Amino acid sequence: MRFRPALAFSIMLSLGIAGCGGDDAPPPASFPPLHYDYLTKLRLNVGSIDIQDHSVPLGPDDISAQSPVTPAQALLQIAHDRLFAAGLLGRAQFVIDQASIVRGAAGGFYGQMAVHLEVMTAGGQRAGYAEARVARQHQPGSDPENTQAVLYDMTKQMADAMNVELEYQIKRSMGDFLDTAASVPAAVTAAPLGPTPPPSVPSQPLAPPAPQGLDELAPSPPDGAVPPADQAPPPQMSPPPGYLQVPQGGPR
Repeated sequence: MRFRPALAFSIMLSLGIAGCGGDDAPPPASFPPLHYDYLTKLRLNVGSIDIQDHSVPLGPDDISAQSPVTPAQALLQIAHDRLFAAGLLGRAQFVIDQASIVRGAAGGFYGQMAVHLEVMTAGGQRAGYAEARVARQHQPGSDPENTQAVLYDMTKQMADAMNVELEYQIKRSMGDFLDTAASVPAAVTAAPLGPTPPPSVPSQPLAPPAPQGLDELAPSPPDGAVPPADQAPPPQMSPPPGYLQVPQGGPR
């Protein structure tokens, strides 16, 4: 059987494509969600907490939406995981002012996060205020980069820095509204250990002594009664039986 040149070329091309397909492809990048519930809760002495996102894209160069976890989503998660209403009256308002990553003219990435927290009384008056800002930048190298991986790493770095900065600013500016009673353990008073006292044994009550000189007033036991062994028989007050005899014959 003879192969035609066109058929032989087609078979060789198919084998070449199949051989290229056997190379190991790089595994897809993994971008797990960001959570911060493992950090200390910031317990505010208010009845409720309102979370709002007022951030807007900064023009056509804002590429934060391409991140697997956007900066705004990371800030919302921080507020959800860290802030806790521990009071009964008043309210707190957490506002995202800026959450962006912008591509610069030279190809670099510039990210910013800005938030503020205010406490309002039950009458609607501002009673406390704190704000926090962080920024990060990334300059690409000569090798091609995964844009999603770069944006994810920048978002994670800014969120980690915001957790530290926000806690610092709240403690510095709004320390009076922090409820720290639940996080402070009760003091334990240590008592010195001494020798264990021996168990007390109740003593037998002592019988009161008998009155002196009143033995003759004690009642006589009934007939046939046996006096106790530790008690002497009462003294004989009459002659013993048979001592007195009646005269025989009687008087004449």
